[in-house]
Amino acid sequence: MNDLDRRGIALRILDFAGETINTKSVTGRLQLAMFAEFERTMMLERQRAGITEDKAEGKYAGRKPKAMNQKDSIRALAADGMTRAAIASQLGISEQSVYRALE
Repeated sequence: MNDLDRRGIALRILDFAGETINTKSVTGRLQLAMFAEFERTMMLERQRAGITEDKAEGKYAGRKPKAMNQKDSIRALAADGMTRAAIASQLGISEQSVYRALE
């Protein structure tokens, strides 16, 4: 919204539940922000419900760990004297993941 304001652009909804919303007004901005937050919350609830349902059916396992699957490589590179930053760069993982793997 701030970028649109800087460029002088506003949104005008002619019929939103029987009302007109104009984001040039404070009230219109508030209504739009409340609607956006409501939509975001609803989307997250649907996502959580879908994940719960998929887990119950055994279809959802979550994201596969990338760094922890490379623990042996990380330790070998560290033993060879590579810095943590270089290891992270070479393996395409974060430096924090390298630290966790070396703990």
